[in-house]
Amino acid sequence: MILEGIVTTQSPSGLLNIAPMGPKIAPDMNMGTFVLRPFKTSTTYQNLKAHGEGVFHVTDDVLLLAQAAIGVPFDPEPATRPADSVEGRILVGACRYYEFQTIVLDDLDERTTVLVETVAEGRQRDFLGFNRARHAVVEAAILATRIALIPPAEILSEFQKLAVLVDKTGGPVEHRAFDLLREHVRRAAESTPPPPPPDRKASPT
Repeated sequence: MILEGIVTTQSPSGLLNIAPMGPKIAPDMNMGTFVLRPFKTSTTYQNLKAHGEGVFHVTDDVLLLAQAAIGVPFDPEPATRPADSVEGRILVGACRYYEFQTIVLDDLDERTTVLVETVAEGRQRDFLGFNRARHAVVEAAILATRIALIPPAEILSEFQKLAVLVDKTGGPVEHRAFDLLREHVRRAAESTPPPPPPDRKASPT
């Protein structure tokens, strides 16, 4: 089972990284241990490789998730506080958080498998749930991170379907988050050269 959320980690020099991530968790939602799968090219992987600690957050802040997904500057910068049991930071606006330490880090493949153990957790506020617009923004954020794997034009086609849900059920925050993601993909589409025309067979003579 995949649970979408946000992971914070720190570099050896203390620089904070905020990244969306969907860890694999147990079907019964037990968060005693869970699996993260960052790519080797990601800052999350580099930080976990260096000292193996971080914090996973459950949040309904889709604007923060969208900004983290495409790496744009946060506006405003999210408030954080020191973690209780690990070297890391807690997003004070998150609903729940799980401080973790790495048990096993398998980086033989390009996408790593990191088994972690929760060493502290807490609830900061209630999670009221996602409406359809927020679900659409989460899906759009995931698609926006796949630009290197999926042609941007195909992603924009999916965005057209998701836009209906945002228009019908979203508020200002959801619209801002969705527009941010859509513009990011549009810029990628404009900078992507069109595919070459298909080969034509010579006409019979």
